[in-house]
Amino acid sequence: MKKSWLAAIGLALVLAIVGVVGCTGGPTTIGTVDLNSQQEGIWVSGEGKVTVTPDIATLGLGIEAQAETVAEAQSQATEAMNKVMTALTDNGVAKKDIQTRYFSIDQVTRWDKEREEEIVVGYRVTNMVTAKIREIDKADLIIDAVAAAGGDFTRINSIGFSVDDPSPYYEEARQKAVADARAKAEQLAELAEVKLGKPTYISEGALYPPVIYREAAIPAPAPAPTPISPGEIELTLTVQVAYAILD
Repeated sequence: MKKSWLAAIGLALVLAIVGVVGCTGGPTTIGTVDLNSQQEGIWVSGEGKVTVTPDIATLGLGIEAQAETVAEAQSQATEAMNKVMTALTDNGVAKKDIQTRYFSIDQVTRWDKEREEEIVVGYRVTNMVTAKIREIDKADLIIDAVAAAGGDFTRINSIGFSVDDPSPYYEEARQKAVADARAKAEQLAELAEVKLGKPTYISEGALYPPVIYREAAIPAPAPAPTPISPGEIELTLTVQVAYAILD
C-alpha cells in the first residue's frame, strides 16, 4: 500500500512539471521574462537643436495691498489693479492675453509675547496675472507703465520669453535629429562590421516649447525705459530610431 502511494505522488509531480514547461505554441517564458522578445537591430537616439530669437514676452505681475480690514485692503487692490489693467491695454496688450493666475485674501498676523498667541493685525489682498506681450520691443515701456500705474502696490515677479509659433523651427530640429541618429547608426554598423538596413522603429520625444523665465525686480517709474533683453532661446527635439541589420 505504501509503494502505491509513493507511485501516485511521483506521477503527479511529473504531470505538474510537464504542464509548466510543455509546448503551448507560444514563446517560452520563465516568470515574466519573454525569451523571444529581445530587441534586434541597432537602436540610436538623435538630437536636433535650433536657436531662435523670441517674439513673445510674458510678464508675471500684479498687485498686493495690505490694510487693517478686508474691505479696505480689497478696495486698495481693486483700484490699483484697474489702473494696471488700463496701462496694459493702453500699451497694446490685448485683453485675451491677460489672464488671472492667482488671487487671495489672507490674514496678516504677529506673535503676541504677552498673550503667547498669534493675533490678527490686518489683511493682505494679492491679485496676480500674466500678460502676453506680442510687440516684444515694447516690453520695457509696458513694465514702466505698469509700475507707474500700480505704484507701491505693484508686484512684478517674472518675465519670460518664447516663440509664438515654434512649428517651423521644430521641423528644422526634426531634420537635424533624424540626421544625427542616422550618423550614429552608420558609425555603429561600421564598427560592428555589419550592413545597416532601413529604420524599423521611429519615436519622437514630447515637444514642450521652452519659456525662458527671468526674475524681474519692481521697476520704479523713470524717464528712461527699463532695459529688457530677450536674447535667444534653444529649441530641442529628440528621436529614437531602430535600424535593421542586413544579412
